[in-house]
Amino acid sequence: MNRFEQAIYDCMTPTARLLEETTNPLHRAMLLNFWRHVLLEGAGRYDEIVAEDMMVDEPVYRVTWGVNPGVITGKEGVLAFYNSVGEAVLFHSDDRLSVADWGICDEITFHQLAGGGDLRALGYDIERDDALYHVSSRQAFIWPYDGRARLAGEHLYEDKTSLQIEEVSPDEAITPGRAKEIFAEQYTELKAERGERFWVLEPAAR
Repeated sequence: MNRFEQAIYDCMTPTARLLEETTNPLHRAMLLNFWRHVLLEGAGRYDEIVAEDMMVDEPVYRVTWGVNPGVITGKEGVLAFYNSVGEAVLFHSDDRLSVADWGICDEITFHQLAGGGDLRALGYDIERDDALYHVSSRQAFIWPYDGRARLAGEHLYEDKTSLQIEEVSPDEAITPGRAKEIFAEQYTELKAERGERFWVLEPAAR
C-alpha cells in the first residue's frame, strides 16, 4: 500500500474520534453528515450529497483554490462544481476538527493528485502539463449546517503560503478509480456499522 492509498484510508479517523467524544444529538448528526459527505464525494456519488436529507435547498459554496476564487450557489451549481474535478484524486489529513451548533470547522492539509494541465487551468504554477503532481496546502474548511443537521454550504479558504507542489511518478501514485473504490468501501462499512439513514437527525421525543 503506497502513502497516498494509506492516507485515504486514514482521512476520516479524526472525525470518528470526535464523534466518540460528542454527545449532543445535533452535533453528532452534523459529524455523521460530514463523514458521509466526504466518503460519497470521494466515491463520485455526488447526487446523494445534494439529497434533501443531506443539504439545504439553496447551498452556498465559497472556494478559494488556485487563483480564481468563486461563489457557487444552488444544488445544480454544486453538482457542476463536483463534476468539474475530473480525474483528480482529492483527500485531506492533519485535521484540527471541531463542531458547534452552527456547523463544523476543520483546519486540514488538503491534497490533490492531478495532471499538470488540469492544475495549470486552476492557476497553479506547473512545469509540465503531461506530468502528475501532488499539490498540498493548509486550508480552513468551514461548513455551516441548519437545525436539521443538513449542510448549508462550504467555505474553503486556502493558506497560499503553505502551498507545496511535487512531481510524482504514476507508479508511486493512486489512480482515481482506486481512490473511488476505497471511499466506496469505507462508506459501505460505515453504513453497515451505523445503520440505514444514520446521518439523519431524529426529532426529539415529546
